[in-house]
Amino acid sequence: MDLLQQQIDYYRARAGEYDEWWLRTGRYDRGPEENARWFAEAEQLRHALEDWRPRGAVLELACGTGLWSRELARFADSLTLVDSSPEVLAINASRVEHPHVTRIQADLFAWQPTEQFDSVFFSFWLSHVPLDRFSNFWRSTERWLKPRGRVFFIDSLYDERSTARDHQLHGPAVTTIQRKLNDGRAFRIVKVFYRPDDLQQRLAALGWRAAVHGTPTYFLCGSAER
Repeated sequence: MDLLQQQIDYYRARAGEYDEWWLRTGRYDRGPEENARWFAEAEQLRHALEDWRPRGAVLELACGTGLWSRELARFADSLTLVDSSPEVLAINASRVEHPHVTRIQADLFAWQPTEQFDSVFFSFWLSHVPLDRFSNFWRSTERWLKPRGRVFFIDSLYDERSTARDHQLHGPAVTTIQRKLNDGRAFRIVKVFYRPDDLQQRLAALGWRAAVHGTPTYFLCGSAER
């Protein structure tokens, strides 16, 4: 099966259990100390997003179940949420309210919006973009932005404790991994781990002015503009 199609199928099948990862329950529970570290670093991400302050027409790519959509909704004049999974979009709709929200089911590698946006946001999406599509993805993002538009993103640092107890990482240089569901079904997906300095340099080479930072263990976040 095509790797990107398998990735779409995985996130569709995982919709009902996706939040277990973020909430550190079930297979993702690493014990009180590590869970507390996770949530403290997640709070750092929220503060960073608040400081960046999304504004105007906001686009969220790979919006998922709405864990970050509800944060964006506090600031956005309008909110466009795109994901390839109808299952997660249904959960998103039950969780996130906004007077001017549009949800779109689409393959992000093929989707072409009909408008431009002031702010583009994505969380835990860039790591699922194959390296050979990295440049094209950022060129697309540039087209989707209004003049002086801005990008904010969140993603994973490489750490064995960030994933499920029955998952295995094979080093930060490996760009595909096997992921399992609670019922044991296995899928192979793209997972590219970046170091903040390396990602910042990659973006600079494409003409972006970016600032990328890491939390102590689990996450990276960054902002970019042309």
